[in-house]
Formats: sequence, C-alpha cells, structure tokens
Amino acid sequence: MPDLDAPDAAQPDAPAPRGTKYILTCLGIGLLAGLLSGLFGVGGGTVIVPLLVLVLAYNQRLAAGTSLAAIVPTATVGVISYAIHGSVAWIPGLILAAGAVVGAQIGTWLLPRVPLTVLRWSFIGFLVAVIISLFIVVPSRDAGLPLTVWTIVGLVVLGVATGTVAGLIGVGGGIIVVPALMLLFGTSDLIAKGTSLLMMIPTAISGTIGNFRRGNVDLPGAALIGVAACTTTALGAWFATLVDPFWGNVLFAIFLVFIAGQLAVRTLRERRA
Repeated sequence: MPDLDAPDAAQPDAPAPRGTKYILTCLGIGLLAGLLSGLFGVGGGTVIVPLLVLVLAYNQRLAAGTSLAAIVPTATVGVISYAIHGSVAWIPGLILAAGAVVGAQIGTWLLPRVPLTVLRWSFIGFLVAVIISLFIVVPSRDAGLPLTVWTIVGLVVLGVATGTVAGLIGVGGGIIVVPALMLLFGTSDLIAKGTSLLMMIPTAISGTIGNFRRGNVDLPGAALIGVAACTTTALGAWFATLVDPFWGNVLFAIFLVFIAGQLAVRTLRERRA
C-alpha cells in the first residue's frame, strides 16, 4: 500500500491498470464524494485524493489534478440542486471565485517560503475553532446574503484568503467558505453550501486546464469519478434540506474533525520521517 506522505518520485506516475477493479473503485469514490459534496457544499477532494493514492496508487500530484477535474461536474450538479431550492447566492459566489483565483496565486507563491508544518498546524487550529463555533451559532434557514459595500469587501477578503489557503495546503475551499458564510455573514447553511459549490466551478476549471497542460490529470479516472459523483450529489443536497440546521452543523463538525485529524496525522508522520 503506498504511503500518502511519500515523495511523488517514489510513487508510480500512472494509475493502476484499467480493469474491473479500477472502474469499480473510481465509481465507488465518486459516489461517496458526490454525497459529501452535496451534503456539505464541499468539492469532495478530501475524499477523492487520499483514496486515489491509497487504493489505486496515484501519485499525489496526479491524484490532486484528477480530483479537481472530477469536481467540475460534481459542483455543477450541486449548484443546480441547491438552486432549485433557491439556495445559491449567485453574485456573492462569483465574487468569492474571483478572490479565490487571486488568492491561489498568492498561496502558490508563499508555498516555498513558509514552513509547511506551521501552515498545517495553524489550519488545524482554525478548524478546531470553527468546530467549536458550530455548536455556538446555529444558522437560520431564512437568512440570506444581501450585498452591501461591506459585504462585498468581506467576500473579496474571504475569497482571497480561501484561495491562499488552498494554494498553500491543497484543501478545497468549501471547508473554509461554508462555515465563514454562516458564522461571519449570518448566511443560512443551505445558501452557504450552494454558494460554496458555485465558487468552486470556475476555480476548478482554471486549475484543471493548468493541470492538463502539465500532464497531471487522468481524464478517464476523472470522468468515471465525476459521472458517479453526479448521481449522488443531488441526493446529498436533498438530504441537507431535510436536516435541521443544528444537526447539519453537527454533521459538518464531524466532517471537519476528520479533515483536521487527517492533516494532523500527515504532519506528525512527516516529522518522524
């Protein structure tokens, strides 16, 4: 079994042979990622990347590029599903996307200049603070996201910060944007999730184009994962509308605990290596 934290050079440059196991594994990964994407308003990369590395022996770079490509159709279906319920703030989502594109460039510039261990522990601390706050502030299902001068400024700042963290640590923007919209902007949980998915589409397209040019995308794998994810994303979004906002926060907190734990384990392993 390959090590998630091993250098790319030590891992195969190509995925496992495209037999029945490969196809079924990609479909299974897509089904799980789509469900979580629709339920929590995240891209699903936190599930796709480690499973591609561990099960199908992708190297880290190829797994990340393939995951980003699969997120494009997944997020699109998610946006449509939330839009049906009127739970997408279109203009704020585009403002966030524009800020995230700029922030991603800042993040990639800072990446070689800031110790990765410091970044990861800081982000884990941020996630812990978010998890605690999710049990203090319960969003109202009736709350919207009205545009004012200060809201626009805040969205730009949030977008840039999200893109920067994504560029530095390689996490999806949803785990930052969703709690920030709920806790800082008072947005309902459904609008936060739908808007987060909208923000991901142009960001994922831009990143996929760059990855494709560098040969860091397995298009057949991305297609299998993306198609499978599309079949469960709407189900996750529908389930999100049925869950009480408080229990929605509880489920999201559990998801964030998983992400924080994953980052902590990876960081500790790298220190011992």
